[in-house]
Amino acid sequence: MSRSFLTGLALLALLATSMAMSIDRVSAQAPGEWRAYAADKHGSRYSPLDQINKSTVGKLRVAWRQSVVPSELRERWPSATVPNVSQNTPLMVGGLLYVSTAVGVAAALDPETGKVAWFDVPPVRDTDRSQGQPPPAVSAQGQAALATPSPQPGRTSRGLAYWTDGRDARIIALTGQYLVALDARTGKRYSDFGNTGNGDIDLSKGYDRPAPGYRWGGPPLVVRDVIVIGGLGGSPGENTGRQNGNQGDIRGFDVRTGKQIWKFRTVPRPGEFGNESWLNDAWSYSGDVSVWGQLSADEELGFVYAPIETPNNNYYGGARPGNNLFAESLICLDAMTGKRIWHFQAVHHGIWDWDFNSPPSLLDITVEGRKIKAVAEVSKQNFVYVFDRVTGQPVWPIEERPVPKGNVPGEWYSPTQPFPTRPPAFDQQGVTIDDLVDFTPELKQEALDIVNQYHYGPLFIPPAVAGGPDGNDGKQGYLQMPGTVSTLWNSPAFDPESGTLYVPSVQRPLAARLEKATAGADVAYVMRAYPGPLGPRGLPTPFKPPYGRLTAIDLNRGEIAWKVANGDGPRNHPALKGLNLPALGQGGRVAPLVTKTMVFLGEGTNDGVIAAPPGYGGKIFRAFDKASGQTIWEMELPGGVTGAPMTYMINGKQYVVVAIGWKDMPAEWIALALP
Repeated sequence: MSRSFLTGLALLALLATSMAMSIDRVSAQAPGEWRAYAADKHGSRYSPLDQINKSTVGKLRVAWRQSVVPSELRERWPSATVPNVSQNTPLMVGGLLYVSTAVGVAAALDPETGKVAWFDVPPVRDTDRSQGQPPPAVSAQGQAALATPSPQPGRTSRGLAYWTDGRDARIIALTGQYLVALDARTGKRYSDFGNTGNGDIDLSKGYDRPAPGYRWGGPPLVVRDVIVIGGLGGSPGENTGRQNGNQGDIRGFDVRTGKQIWKFRTVPRPGEFGNESWLNDAWSYSGDVSVWGQLSADEELGFVYAPIETPNNNYYGGARPGNNLFAESLICLDAMTGKRIWHFQAVHHGIWDWDFNSPPSLLDITVEGRKIKAVAEVSKQNFVYVFDRVTGQPVWPIEERPVPKGNVPGEWYSPTQPFPTRPPAFDQQGVTIDDLVDFTPELKQEALDIVNQYHYGPLFIPPAVAGGPDGNDGKQGYLQMPGTVSTLWNSPAFDPESGTLYVPSVQRPLAARLEKATAGADVAYVMRAYPGPLGPRGLPTPFKPPYGRLTAIDLNRGEIAWKVANGDGPRNHPALKGLNLPALGQGGRVAPLVTKTMVFLGEGTNDGVIAAPPGYGGKIFRAFDKASGQTIWEMELPGGVTGAPMTYMINGKQYVVVAIGWKDMPAEWIALALP
């Protein structure tokens, strides 16, 4: 567990300076607004609004619906199709609702009706570069004046960023490989922002190696006038057999000019901290190691917290021996300079795709009478790692423990991995016979027959070659539990009043194998199978439910407060006929919203999910009592929830807005409100 800390005197000076600056830099948030992707830069997904409460939630009705490609945008880009899934969460500031549409451009909606107020129109690059002028934003009423439509701008992002200095107010958006700043009231581009002549920044530029492109689905973050972005310089693909991968640098840009201020290399170069953890000069060609989820920040400290993913070729690391800093790490950076303050690596030499991607949760807790400015990171291993966010010191001990060593030829194995001692794991870890579904003896035997086709064991069981290195062990590969989707970008939320973290999780094992790479690859092995396995008679998994759950974790005590199944799940499955079972949980990828009294949570969609078992997702949106986990309200929506819900108040009325979709339903935003 590598970590470095500021000296005491330097830290005190930094704290004093940052607290003095915070009054000028942090603008007050108007009541009822939602100014950041996760409500605030701390990643809370919390709102104190309580017009919709336990007494009134039963009266919620649909207030408005809007396509993720509104008709005004389809007129501009006639070839654009409306996808079935959108992961975007809007912002609401100053009386406008800001969204990243499914054609990859930002737009503003009326928060009371969902109607389009303005949207950005990126340039046709060759034409507009020669003219040197950025195009104006287009109002909903100005469609007839549009010139020849440009090609669809690019992929969408999960969110936008908002910044103001009290005079100027900007929406910061990602449009394909470009970073753009828009006037928050009009949508007009700033002609003096960026380096393209079109009011934007080409994010494929500025890497150490030439990058064929840039991609990131996460939202940008603005801290003290600095836009901080993650993402990858390169092309798609994680397990392609090519080790010369994408570059995952974290970068900071001036919010007014777009000038790049700093760059933090997540794969350190010679002379940089951590370079020695990439043996045999693997740093020179390895890639990924990016932020693909969400950044969080503490404005008072001026710190950014970045969760980092696995290096490329996620399940075979023979070409990148060593612990591989800063992969699978939480990094704290100075937002003004990009300098590392502290870091923690949760997986040494990752070969499980257990990257950090959930947004770091910044909350103040009290542990044994001691007040702590904390940061909690939820992981795919079903752990929560909790640190003092100023120093990086673990709140509770994190122990290095021995883990099994594999026998894949050429692989490099770390002998130990970090294990938090508190809080307890919030979902299943590893595989034992006791974990198998046991509603009847027959179901348990069938589940045992399924898992016996694989190598299985404790957490950190290493990946295996199908049939073993010599081809005669009779196994199909290995069984990894949790798999790679237990928690993702959509988790968690927290209640700053009680210090409680709310974590949705999915019970999804990974049944997989390594196979020899084909000719032309520069690694020896690649992953060839991702799904499964299904449980007996088509149940979602061979393991005991719930298949999807919500867990409340008291971070003042480091204890689980309660766990509940998220929905009925497959209670009516033919394999369970005649059994009187409780709720089994719906295994969807979902995000929570916490309010004064409730936790809102959907069940997920049945589309756009890799290797999802039959019956995945559900259309129920519900509210849980945040103190007990009791379900207090349910509503069936037209589709399953696909994005993180948010809430705001405008003209005295509170709304809850969430993106939804289904295999036979184009994605949209739906707003709920009281009559």
